[in-house]
Amino acid sequence: MAMLSGIIPEIIMGLQSLLVHKLRSLLTMLGMIFGVGAVVAMLSITAGAQKEMMSYIDMLGVNNIIIEAKEAVDRNELQSRRVISQGMSFRDFRAIAENVQGIEALTPRKRFKPLKVLPKVSAEPPLLIGVEPSFLEINSLKVVEGRFFNEEDNGRSAPVCVLGESAKVNLLGYDNAVGKYVKINDTWLQVIGVLSQQATADDIEGLEVTNRNNMIIAPMNTVMRRFEDNNSYLKDEIDGIYIKVKQGTDSVETASVVNAILTATHKDAGDFTITVPAGLLEQRRRTGFIFNVVMICIAGISLLVGGIGIMNIMLATVLERTREIGIRRAIGARQADIVRQFLTEAVLISIMGGLIGIAFGFSLSQIIAAAAGWSTVVTTSSIAVAFGVSVGIGLSFGIYPAVQAAKLDPIEAIRYE
Repeated sequence: MAMLSGIIPEIIMGLQSLLVHKLRSLLTMLGMIFGVGAVVAMLSITAGAQKEMMSYIDMLGVNNIIIEAKEAVDRNELQSRRVISQGMSFRDFRAIAENVQGIEALTPRKRFKPLKVLPKVSAEPPLLIGVEPSFLEINSLKVVEGRFFNEEDNGRSAPVCVLGESAKVNLLGYDNAVGKYVKINDTWLQVIGVLSQQATADDIEGLEVTNRNNMIIAPMNTVMRRFEDNNSYLKDEIDGIYIKVKQGTDSVETASVVNAILTATHKDAGDFTITVPAGLLEQRRRTGFIFNVVMICIAGISLLVGGIGIMNIMLATVLERTREIGIRRAIGARQADIVRQFLTEAVLISIMGGLIGIAFGFSLSQIIAAAAGWSTVVTTSSIAVAFGVSVGIGLSFGIYPAVQAAKLDPIEAIRYE
């Protein structure tokens, strides 16, 4: 309590000193304001990107491996590929299932872009995909209406389907969709389930842009037997494979084995891509760490300039108040009291600059998010780091002027004009 009663008058005195020279104090704080603001803004951008990436990784499945047939740019390129490789097929699917260890579940995938859909939709027509029942487990999907199709539905090529959330709304409105029918090309499919809203994977490298909510999902055998694939010679028999590895199995190593098998069966035609969410996550973490280091170093320069500004203004303040220091020493103030007085002023400058800098950084992150369309998240840790650094700068650069003030000879200080 006694220490607090001694510090409060010094804080009040320091604030009064800063308010006497408002413009000078504000200019001194600018380095701290820009430095702290830059730290908060850059860390918020990194945190936002990390959060967005984690949502995509959760969606794709950290234990999953996704194989996509690579689409050719034009017909000539596709024909030249077919001379080397017949494209992705059920043979590839069986080779992976029989030769790769540690697989918990897997499914092939076949996509169709319907030529006509009933009921008609005003928005983009939904995409039809054929998969096996394990697709639900692999992608951790949730059914909010009805059920997902099972092995029996797949075995008898049942004309049933499950709708994504957007496809359900666009085709059948907001009423219960289970039991209703949709017509894809010339085939009627009965709706047996509706999936919950899903995140999209538009920003994942290696994956074709697909709106997971605007899909009609049907059993693989149903799609293969009831829908005709135009130009089947030029198109792959299947266009994707989803794999979920067992817990504890290294998905990156498993993907290497899968890649070796497909490279051999496709004769190195380069007509497929393999995406490993766990590998993407590790790569993004490394990139994020480097980005953080670079940005903090840049912001550190601003903080260093701010610290030099604090030292400079405090040295000028000591010179201006030499007589005051001499009088305080003459009436009994100790050197420690003088050090504490001027160090308090330096820390107050850095604290006020840090607080304004935090507000500036928060505003800057919101502006960046609105202008660039990036996701930003201002975390408590980024605020704590920025504020702690600003206080540390005030202490570090305020010590030298405070010590110089305390070393003044009281008699010479009183005579100073």
